[in-house]
Amino acid sequence: MTGPESPQSVDAAAGDDTSHVPPLTTRVVIAEDEALIRLDLKEMLEEEGYSVVGEAGDGERAVELAREHRPDLVILDVKMPKLDGISAAEKIAEESIAPVLMLTAFSQRDLVERARDAGAMAYLVKPFSKSDVVPAIEMAVSRFTELRALEKEVADLSQRLETRKLVDRAKSVLQTEYGLTEPAAFRWIQKTSMDRRMSMQQVAEAVIQDSEEKKAAKGGKPVRSEED
Repeated sequence: MTGPESPQSVDAAAGDDTSHVPPLTTRVVIAEDEALIRLDLKEMLEEEGYSVVGEAGDGERAVELAREHRPDLVILDVKMPKLDGISAAEKIAEESIAPVLMLTAFSQRDLVERARDAGAMAYLVKPFSKSDVVPAIEMAVSRFTELRALEKEVADLSQRLETRKLVDRAKSVLQTEYGLTEPAAFRWIQKTSMDRRMSMQQVAEAVIQDSEEKKAAKGGKPVRSEED
């Protein structure tokens, strides 16, 4: 199998990815202990067409609201009373309720990694603007959708992690070589998997191999992920 012939052909297969306005109202729960920030965030979301169905000032209440409303997204501040955002994210992720977007005043690598390990799909560093919020939401929802798709395809956890790493590498190839966005790259992999009756891991391996063969032919270096 070879990779896509052009960005246009990939976009046609993956679907239009130009609009970031949700086609249906996306329901969101917000958890932020600072009331002013929570209010500003709510206004930003509503201006972009999102529906805020629950607000919390602590992590425990955030988990309760997530269980009650089953929203499309939960936005959590890292540092909150009763239950911090990372612990709340872990509970929400364990129950596969919704994707989690983490808010933090810090961009330290260890904090970001802890949030990711707890199940957060994306994060925003405060202070943020409205132009930062929508892409972060899209990233969180997109990655959660990917994770659910991989869970359906691969039952074994260790194999699922390996497949996810390969899919991430293949997405990077499609983004770099064909100009796709991350969501469009995943949709292309998913669609190709269905069309050709292959697993997503097999499609990802084929994309990576095709890229490495092209680079080797040109005397370049093979694509490698950060994990390698």
